[in-house]
Amino acid sequence: MAHPDAAADDRVGQIIILTDRLTEMITRETRAFEDRRPQDVAATIGETARLANIYRLESARLKQDPSVLQAASPPLRKALTASTRAFDAALSRHGEVLEAARTITEGLVQAIAREVVANRAKPVGYTSRARTTPGDSVAVTLNRRA
Repeated sequence: MAHPDAAADDRVGQIIILTDRLTEMITRETRAFEDRRPQDVAATIGETARLANIYRLESARLKQDPSVLQAASPPLRKALTASTRAFDAALSRHGEVLEAARTITEGLVQAIAREVVANRAKPVGYTSRARTTPGDSVAVTLNRRA
C-alpha cells in the first residue's frame, strides 16, 4: 500500500534536492569570487540561473498551494526548512561577496577614468581666433551606476 502523502513527499523531496544543488552552486561561485577567480563562474552561470528560476517558480507554487507542505511528512518538512536556511545563508554571503566585487570594480573604473582625464594633453596654443587648439581629444564617459 502506498503512503497517502507519497506525492507530497516526492514533490518536497525534489524541492530539497533543487535547493541543495542551488546552495552548492552558489557556495562554489562565492568561493570563486573570494579566491579572485570570477572567470571560474562563467562556466556554470547559465545552470545557476536556470536552477534559480526553477526554485523561484517552485517557491511561488508552494506559496499558492501550501497544502503540499502540510501533506508532506514531518521529517521532509524539517529537511526542507534546513535546506532553505542553508540556501538563505549561502545567498546572503554570495550577495556580500558580489557587492564587494562590484565596489572594487567600480573603484578601479573610476581610478582609470581619473587617470585618463589627468593624462589628457593640455591645449597646445591658440588659433588666430583666440581659441585653444586641442592636443588630444579623447572622450571619457563614466557611468556611476556601472
